[in-house]
Amino acid sequence: MAKHTQAHIPKRVDKRKPGGLSAMVKRQTEYYMGAKLLEIGVDPKSAVYRWTVSEDDRYVTYTYSAYWGDSKESME
Repeated sequence: MAKHTQAHIPKRVDKRKPGGLSAMVKRQTEYYMGAKLLEIGVDPKSAVYRWTVSEDDRYVTYTYSAYWGDSKESME
């Protein structure tokens, strides 16, 4: 079975609420990603991280992604 080489955590935020994705929620998401990587046996310092944003009429979705191994090599 092939090993995973990337992980993604989406956060969906209502556009009508002030502030969007607050700094606290952003830090929490980054911390949670690090904890999940440790849980699956990946060193969080060895991964490359990216934020992406997508919008629809009512919501903004912020996705925090981590890449390691083959996925990291293909990004560089």
